[in-house]
Amino acid sequence: MERINENNQLTVRGQIIKEFEFAYEVAGEKFFQTTISVPRTSGSVDELQIVVSERLLDVNNKELVGQIVNIYGQFRSFNKTGEDGKRKLILTVFVKEIEFKDEYDYSNKANYISLIGTVCNKPSCRETPLGRTVSDLTLAVNRGYGKSDYIPCVVWGRNARYVSEFEVGTNISITGRVQSRNYTKKLSEYDYEERTAYEVSVKTVEVL
Repeated sequence: MERINENNQLTVRGQIIKEFEFAYEVAGEKFFQTTISVPRTSGSVDELQIVVSERLLDVNNKELVGQIVNIYGQFRSFNKTGEDGKRKLILTVFVKEIEFKDEYDYSNKANYISLIGTVCNKPSCRETPLGRTVSDLTLAVNRGYGKSDYIPCVVWGRNARYVSEFEVGTNISITGRVQSRNYTKKLSEYDYEERTAYEVSVKTVEVL
């Protein structure tokens, strides 16, 4: 089990910006979700969804909003069926430990993730309008008890060209940070919807 825990390790520091809401219950243990705002050194902000057990902190305490927290946990995924019957991949930060801090930390460890998993789609490689090379891949990460998390990853520059040669089933380790990205989804000829995607921006990658 320790090895599985090593497959998915996340540290993130941010500010709680919403009150907690009930998410789900497992074996009598209730879990609640909220949003934290995580600043980048560039000045932009990522807003990440976190899930935490009621046993870790008092989720009914409204004074938690505005607090700066340091979170140790995992980046997890699950499929949710919407009202239209379509399944959607939901990604959240699963909290294992939480600490309260007095100020932000802009170091590399303020938003740091390490993953070990298997490439489960053929990575694509393309050029952005600004001329940067980028590749997308999805990493299947074992969680234990027969479960896996499917984590979207975006890779830049020479690493993007490197991973574009990977085949499905390649076992790799990566490090990077978790980020949010807003985009517009076209639903029909006249209908559009603003959505948020969550992914790992990869800094290093290694074939195992």
